[in-house]
Amino acid sequence: MLELLLICAVVINPINKDEEIILPKPKISGKISIEETLNKRRTTRNYNNNPIDITELSQLLWAAQGITSNEGLRTAPSAGALYPLQIFVVTGKVKNLESGIYKYNPTKHSIKKISSGDKRKLLADAALGQEQIKSATAIIIITAVIERTTWKYGERGKRYIHIEVGHSAQNVMLQAEALEIGVCPIGAFQDEKVKKVLELTEEDPFYILTLGKK
Repeated sequence: MLELLLICAVVINPINKDEEIILPKPKISGKISIEETLNKRRTTRNYNNNPIDITELSQLLWAAQGITSNEGLRTAPSAGALYPLQIFVVTGKVKNLESGIYKYNPTKHSIKKISSGDKRKLLADAALGQEQIKSATAIIIITAVIERTTWKYGERGKRYIHIEVGHSAQNVMLQAEALEIGVCPIGAFQDEKVKKVLELTEEDPFYILTLGKK
């Protein structure tokens, strides 16, 4: 009887969306030079079935917006050090990590679950049905809180955000190459549908990066 009660408790216990997962500490040196990653970088739309590890995901998120100084400076430059970018990841096949949507916290180098379950098909539908989203091991979505920059720079701030998104995305692509992970950058998607999938409130989506083993 006690065993039955314990099983029931596990089944009905809701997943804590506020649970924070501290990621493995990122490395700051590797076996491949920046010149080699630049030379090898290519868009990859086809992936094998091998999952990526949470350690690799940690490294990719750090490359996108990781903290690199005691003052809070990051891997990608930002106009006025205002840092409007917010990084989300949709997971499908990541070792030791449940499928779902997570938001990256650069300050703690952690992720917080937004929702559970495999959302890759929903995201693909929001991105005009692009197949590489469905087969990707994980997908990084770069979003931004536009007002964080425009309050200071006005309309010009929107241009600065686009520049910053490019910095962050290139960091991810070069880091992925160093990890032998394929990436496909995607700009064709329906903003409102992506916002609905990710449950965005103050952020706007700017870029999608699919990830998978080559």
